[in-house]
Amino acid sequence: MEQDKTTDAAVIEDLFRQQGEAMQALFAPFLPTADAHVPDPMDLQHWAMSAAKLQKMWLDFGVEQVGQSESILARASGAEGLQAKWNKWLSEIAGALPLANPDTRAKLWEDSVTLWSAILEQYGSGLQPRKSGAPDLPRKDRRFADPRWREQPVFALIHQTYLLLAERINAMANDLSGVSPERHEQIRFLTKVVTDALSPANFPLTNPMVIERTLETRGENLVKGVEHLLTDLRKGQLTHTDPDAFELGRNLATTPGKVVHETPLFQLIQYTPTTETVLAVPLVIFPPWINRFYILDLNPQKSFIRWAVEQGLSVFIVSWKSADAAMAEVLWGDYIRAQVEAIDVVRARLKVPAVHAIGYCVAGTTLAATLAFLARRGEADKVASATFFTAQVDFEKAGDLKNFIDDQQLQLLESLATDGFLDGRYMAATFNMLRGRDLIWSYVVNNYLLGEEYPAFDLLHWNGDTTNLPFKWQKAYLTELYRDNRLVVPDSLVIDGTPLDLHRIATPLYIQAGREDHIAPAESVWKLTRHVAGPWKFVLAGSGHIAGVVNPPSSGKYQYWLNDGTPATLEEFIAGARETKGSWWPDWISWIVAQDDARVPARGRRVPGGRGDKVFGDAPGSYVKSR
Repeated sequence: MEQDKTTDAAVIEDLFRQQGEAMQALFAPFLPTADAHVPDPMDLQHWAMSAAKLQKMWLDFGVEQVGQSESILARASGAEGLQAKWNKWLSEIAGALPLANPDTRAKLWEDSVTLWSAILEQYGSGLQPRKSGAPDLPRKDRRFADPRWREQPVFALIHQTYLLLAERINAMANDLSGVSPERHEQIRFLTKVVTDALSPANFPLTNPMVIERTLETRGENLVKGVEHLLTDLRKGQLTHTDPDAFELGRNLATTPGKVVHETPLFQLIQYTPTTETVLAVPLVIFPPWINRFYILDLNPQKSFIRWAVEQGLSVFIVSWKSADAAMAEVLWGDYIRAQVEAIDVVRARLKVPAVHAIGYCVAGTTLAATLAFLARRGEADKVASATFFTAQVDFEKAGDLKNFIDDQQLQLLESLATDGFLDGRYMAATFNMLRGRDLIWSYVVNNYLLGEEYPAFDLLHWNGDTTNLPFKWQKAYLTELYRDNRLVVPDSLVIDGTPLDLHRIATPLYIQAGREDHIAPAESVWKLTRHVAGPWKFVLAGSGHIAGVVNPPSSGKYQYWLNDGTPATLEEFIAGARETKGSWWPDWISWIVAQDDARVPARGRRVPGGRGDKVFGDAPGSYVKSR
């Protein structure tokens, strides 16, 4: 029995290894790409120098790790270790899918041979593409868009065989029966993770661009790539962009403003108006505390904050503090109380009865709880309207993140927590895994194998600028909301003796979702409309969790959909929706003005930092810079 289990766990590895070895044995003489040249013997000294550099870097790295209580590799891979985790995933997939079935394996082999024959027919006797043009390969994938994947039959066979096997294995996972829906989703997700990792593009000996670059540079690309790899291992995080290209306050988060309030949990920033008059009702933005707030203020062209100020809004935003040991006991109630405090500070500062509020992602989930909290206490009129950016309250259809909340994953997170908080790099790695092709493997190829320099990309810089999380709250969030879905159960959750019931929310709502959002799926965001009592407007934006939100009108990108009817489901909404090209921001500001169009002069406390106004420094503040 144990031997069968071991055999089953090796099925996937065998499938790829056997076919890879067969193709390498058959086509080994043709491995260099069409434009590559075998190195001249005179270049051997250069190759030797590259090998010596590689050896020295690894030896130096090994010396650094000696004496450390826990190595960088161990911290990066978690309690089980990379190899153990990988083997476990392979075992789970092999145990769930019919890969060990002789008929299944025979069919895969038969289809592979048929594929090889069809591909080789398109190449001449010299194993070169026909003169009539590039071969027409049956499977297309942007990972293999470079012409060098088609210039020689060996690489065409390698990547087309991979695509065939990945397609069939993922289809098996999608069609799996006899398991619970939760287990089915987990197997489906793990299968995609594993098959993405096994792409021939990710390995130097099966990637024609890497082979060609290595021959051209005599191995210098691998030296540079290992430098990048060791740097990332030392910091415990994959690098996506040039770490020296951006600086807060210089070319990021540059909208002028002042920190006007500070607590141990957050700083409140008020931005300087640029119009002579402003809307009487101010705006308070609550960004997620799992990321830095400046996603809404990347640069002047992309900044939602700057744009909102230019529309005549008095804009405030909360900058959450990255968790440390002093925040070990912070729970969800603390964030709800913080949102209420920020609302009250703005109301008192500007002497207004109410504010408009925006909640992004998890802070939107908390904003819904805050609205329910205020409604139960008879204080709902403190918020004139609430806008939700890609926020979930009903987690029944919460997407791939639900694959990380079983008991085993929660135990792993607990083992990774230190001094009561979870290092933000672990959450960053989790989110990267949700889009592994784009946020992991493309960078492995470009930065580690090809040895390319990092680009200067502000969005990717923000994506890697992680924040630590209070572990008690993070665990409660994953169990009480994601796993148990208690927020939509009336009075199931209680904050400061106040039961939360979303059905008491009568505040006008503007609900935005991203059509391609992989973190907060549109179907899940839509469910907010089913749990509130007041009026709401739903907008479905093109793109995903970030680009669907950060889409200024000047960019001319994407589109959005509205439906003036009364759809009961997202499918009904889409079926009757009208599409508008470009950004949804103008529609939002029109909706805000429709709530209350009264304006007042932009003077006094509407301008932060004036005479007698106590402030705590300039925007973007100090909390956003804490690590």
